[in-house]
Amino acid sequence: MEERDLKLINELLPHNEELRRLMEEHESFKRQLRAFQEKKYLTPEEEMEKKRIQKLKLAGKDRIETILSAYRKKLTEKEL
Repeated sequence: MEERDLKLINELLPHNEELRRLMEEHESFKRQLRAFQEKKYLTPEEEMEKKRIQKLKLAGKDRIETILSAYRKKLTEKEL
């Protein structure tokens, strides 16, 4: 994520429960994927789980982006 996104996320975390949950999930998914990357070989079941986690991580990131975009839009409207 970009620096400005991280800054905005840190501002919003105390006030947005969904964003806080999504960020916690995102970090958990990153750790799980890192564990898969450290293995030399993945079983078919592990490969499926890795792909499932990747999809969940991407969906969460999309939702985070949606929240940030809505907040930026709200700020822009206030300025007008």
